[in-house]
Amino acid sequence: MFTEILFPTDGSEGASVAFDHVLEIAGARDATVHVLTAADTTKDSVIQMQGDVVDVLEREGERIVRDAADRARERGIETVTEVRQGTPYRTIVDYADSRDIDLIVMPTHGRRGLKRFLLGSTTERVVRRANVPVLTIRPDGGEVTAPYRDVLVPTDGSRCAREALATGVEIADADGAALHLLSVITTTSLGVDVRSDVQLAMLEESAEAVLSNASSFAADASVDPADATVEFGPSVHETILAYIDEHAIDIVVVGTHGRTGFDRYLLGSVTEHLVRTSPIPVLTVREPPSSE
Repeated sequence: MFTEILFPTDGSEGASVAFDHVLEIAGARDATVHVLTAADTTKDSVIQMQGDVVDVLEREGERIVRDAADRARERGIETVTEVRQGTPYRTIVDYADSRDIDLIVMPTHGRRGLKRFLLGSTTERVVRRANVPVLTIRPDGGEVTAPYRDVLVPTDGSRCAREALATGVEIADADGAALHLLSVITTTSLGVDVRSDVQLAMLEESAEAVLSNASSFAADASVDPADATVEFGPSVHETILAYIDEHAIDIVVVGTHGRTGFDRYLLGSVTEHLVRTSPIPVLTVREPPSSE
């Protein structure tokens, strides 16, 4: 899996950090890395000036992709480079669709302590619209390595969670990694003495059933989960982050309900919080379109 990897880059420091991880992933999987720079010709200043300005943008883009290709060549990794004009997020998604890309890797521009983090960014728009998994990496996060050793898949049994589970199982199998399955029950809305509450018992039973089904799915793919745990916490994303820290997880794989064309997509969701705040790479997997 992940044999055609797309790395969109603007040459920034954050992109450079993410590219190091891209090379590790590609090296472990003998993958081809597509390095793409989008010369953003949609800005007013560029539209007004045209000509020489566009040439400068394209020349800078050529330098960026050439430098990235040189770094990859030193590692013996095959690359395809391209500079395109247009709106960056549309250019990235269109390229991925036209080149049969199976993974997009992008840095986020998160800053510790800020609640508003991805909103309005190219990365967020790509996560919304891409038809393939998107791996986001915080440049200011912790050390990231590949192949992965511990893979976490939080699940609630939903359709998009099942898609994430299938991808997480594939990664664990390909990397020989330990697969961790987690179902979270939030306690803040269940009253003070929640552990004696009948509702909690029902929720716990349901979560255990979800984990049992997920474990069976993984076992059918010859991956025996190292851990399948129901955790209680004040919120899902906080509980997941605590689990990541306690178990030295290397990557978390989550499903998302992204819908093309909607401006508000991840707001308030578990996925949004994880992409914003996770110290490790987050792989978002889109729910497939309904057949109805």
